[in-house]
Formats: sequence, C-alpha cells, structure tokens
Amino acid sequence: MATGFFALLDDIALLMDDVASMSKVATKKTAGILGDDLAVNAEKAVGFKASRELPVLWAIVKGSFLNKVIIVPIALLLSAFAAWVIEPILVMGGLFLAYEGVEKIWHHLRGRARPAAQERVQAPAVLDEKQKIRSAVLVDFILSVEIVIIALGSVAEAELAVQALSVSVVAVLATIGVYGLVALIVRMDDAGLAMMTWKAPGAPKVGRFLVRALPVLIKGIGAIGTAALILVAGGIFVHHVPGVHELFHAWPMWLAEVVAALAAGAGALAAVEGIRSFR
Repeated sequence: MATGFFALLDDIALLMDDVASMSKVATKKTAGILGDDLAVNAEKAVGFKASRELPVLWAIVKGSFLNKVIIVPIALLLSAFAAWVIEPILVMGGLFLAYEGVEKIWHHLRGRARPAAQERVQAPAVLDEKQKIRSAVLVDFILSVEIVIIALGSVAEAELAVQALSVSVVAVLATIGVYGLVALIVRMDDAGLAMMTWKAPGAPKVGRFLVRALPVLIKGIGAIGTAALILVAGGIFVHHVPGVHELFHAWPMWLAEVVAALAAGAGALAAVEGIRSFR
C-alpha cells in the first residue's frame, strides 16, 4: 500500500517536472505575442477617470480569465479531434485585429481620433466604460486564442495531461503578467504624486518625472497598441494563410506582416463601411 502511494507521488513529481519544462518552452514561444498583448491591452485600459481605472481594469481581467477558461479546453479538444479547424479560427481572428488596427489609422488620418491622454484629462465622464471593456475583452479573446494555439503547438508531442497543464500555466501567467504591468502603467501618476511628498533625496524629482511622463506614455501606448494589432494580424496571415508566405518570401518578415495586415484590414474596413452606407 505504501509502495503504491510513493509510486503515485513519484508519478506526480515526474508530471510536474514535465509540466514545468514544457511551460518554460511554451512561454518562450509566446514571448513575442505577450509583448503585443501588453501594448494592446494597455492602450485599451487607459482613457478613464483615475478613480475608475482599476475597477475597469479588474473587469477586463475577469473577462480575460473567462476567455482563457473557454479557449483552453476548446483548443485541446480541437487539437485532438479536429485540428483542421484551428487555422481558419486563427485567420478570422487575424482579420478582426487587422480591421481594428486599420480603422484606428484611418480615423487618425481623418482627424477623428483624440489622444487617450486628452480624453483622460478633458472628458472622462463621457467615455462608455462598458463598450470599452467589451472591446478590450474581445481583443483579449483574439490574442488569447493566438497565445493558447502557439503554446499548444510547442507542447504538441507531450501527453494530453502535460499539454493541458502546460497550456493552462501559460494562460494564467500571461493574464497575471500582462495585466499586472498594465495596472502599474495606469497608476504611474499616482505613484509619482506620492513620491513628490517623500523626504528622501531625489524622490520628488522622480515623482515629477513619473507624473509628466504618463501622458506621453499613454500616447505612445496608443501608437504601439495599433502597431501591435497590425503585426499580430500580419503574422497570422503570413504563417497561416496558404500562399501569403510564398508571395512575400523575399521581403523582410516585419514588412510582409505589415503589408498583409494593412491589405486585409483595408478590405475589411471597406466592406464594413459599405454595409454601413447601404444601411
């Protein structure tokens, strides 16, 4: 009886060791998309009255965890029984991201977009929190699909239990890591204000720098978030749409991704605007 118990503990230890090893590999594979995820979600989380930033961010975090709870088991089932469905899902997600990115660029070029920092200072009350939260959770869902699929692909040769646990670990770490950093960004000015009252040498100067840097950082995040949408979408098209990689094989990868995403996003935007005009 005792022998069987210790054998079970040994099996669990081996399983956890495999999970730790596979999770490390999967995390490295998804590092790039996590950087894009941070930029996109930071841009989505700013633009609110200071007292509403953390409640709104918490609502997005809960939506992100729910996304992972939905995506991980479905991805595992599809990988096991209908692997052919995964790539079309990725491409549809990429089309949505490309549309969002191109729409932002188009509105900016037409002078219809206001900097997030200006919205935060001048008109926080008019922002539709629920709409922005829904938009952030939807974008998070698309990016989460990409993260989970890449993580799953990196552990595809492992046993099902190891796959499930490894992908779950990556999903949880991605959510905590990304939104933890977003929370630090959106509260940077409050930290700066607090430091301005400290007596420690240099603290007030650092505090003033943080307060002054936040509007610039917010504007930069908006631009980086849009670029991230384009690059993530382009990466999906180049790697998962037949013929696209061959079409741009002589181009630098980043340029191929940008052109593919802008072309797809412009087509989607034209279709949406055409439907709106027809209505």
